[in-house]
Amino acid sequence: MPRSEPARRRVWWDRAMRPPPWLGSGTLGRDVALAAVSLAGGLALLALGVNLVVVPPPGVPTAALLPSLLAVSLAVGLRRVATRTGLALGTAAFLVDTALGPTIGTALIYTQVLYDSCVYGSPRLWRWLLRGTVALSLLAAVAGVLVAGTWRAVGFAAPVVLVGVMPVLTGISVRQYRDQAAAERARAAAERARAEQTARLAELDRREAVHAERARMARELHDVVANHLSAVAIHATAALSVPELSGEQVTSALRVIRENSVQGMAELRQLVGLLREPAPGRAVDPTEEATRVRLDELDRLVDRMRAAGLAVRAEVTGEARPLPVGVDLAAYRIVQESLTNALKHGAGEAEVAVAYRPVEVAVTVTNPVRAGGAALPGAGAGLIGMRERAVLLGGQFAAGPLDGRWRVRAELPTGEPA
Repeated sequence: MPRSEPARRRVWWDRAMRPPPWLGSGTLGRDVALAAVSLAGGLALLALGVNLVVVPPPGVPTAALLPSLLAVSLAVGLRRVATRTGLALGTAAFLVDTALGPTIGTALIYTQVLYDSCVYGSPRLWRWLLRGTVALSLLAAVAGVLVAGTWRAVGFAAPVVLVGVMPVLTGISVRQYRDQAAAERARAAAERARAEQTARLAELDRREAVHAERARMARELHDVVANHLSAVAIHATAALSVPELSGEQVTSALRVIRENSVQGMAELRQLVGLLREPAPGRAVDPTEEATRVRLDELDRLVDRMRAAGLAVRAEVTGEARPLPVGVDLAAYRIVQESLTNALKHGAGEAEVAVAYRPVEVAVTVTNPVRAGGAALPGAGAGLIGMRERAVLLGGQFAAGPLDGRWRVRAELPTGEPA
């Protein structure tokens, strides 16, 4: 879309008024340009014969005032690269010019030198300049009163105040505003960095939480799926490998396979339901409530294992009582995983002991180790999952061979004494 005529004029004006790069803010080119402009203005005032206070002494040619003007203009160009050198050069030139007959051009340019020294110099430099110019002003006022003999002679300090004190105070004010702005920018940058760091930490926390949740889901899926599928695989392998099975044996194997499949699907459905956020007002499905695993369902677990071919002897000591949900689930899963391992790797029998104590519940599963023969492969995640369940609840877990048998023992705290 073509631009209108006023828009083209504004663009042309902006481009025309934009300084070239070498005259940008904070560049040496700008300092040199300022020095050249100061020199041109001083030469113009000198050509007009304008002086500050008195007429130059007779016999002093105008050309004798040019070195001082040139030196003080050069001091302006050194305001960034060599502030102290520029101040010394400008002060010397101003004193020489004052001795020959003070000119307004050199005095005005020297005020720029004092201003630049306060803005670009060190804090120590502007403090000395403030003290020096104030002291010279007081000295001029006292000398005027002593020489003239009247208090009105304090006006002799006016040129010192105008040329020295005022530029110094202006430079100090600008420097303070500039330093304050730099501090605000630094503070804003620190806040941005802190916010970015907080965001990075939050992202790391989120990733860690996701990783922990994935590990927990992996443990649950292993407990829900692997245990039941192990029994299914064992009976399916037996049905396929043993020739000439009777109809009753085939029916028994299929019954075990069906029971483990249904139970595994029910527990898997329960796990998926827990991972979902329930809709507001949704009632709990009675089938879901019935399939939630608890330690008091140990008899059902033992019956399934016996049906799968594992001779299990179970013993419960102490008074059974309701347990915290986490402890109840962890104890059941540890017994379930231990019996599954006994079915896959053991010699066909296992013993389960559950002890209800005042402040904890202890479960122990022992089974003889199979001396030879094939066993179903395992990933080794079962022991890791059982240990993590116990540790997360603040309990203790131990698993390993003992007197020629494999023993799994977990002690899970239940909180307040029963």
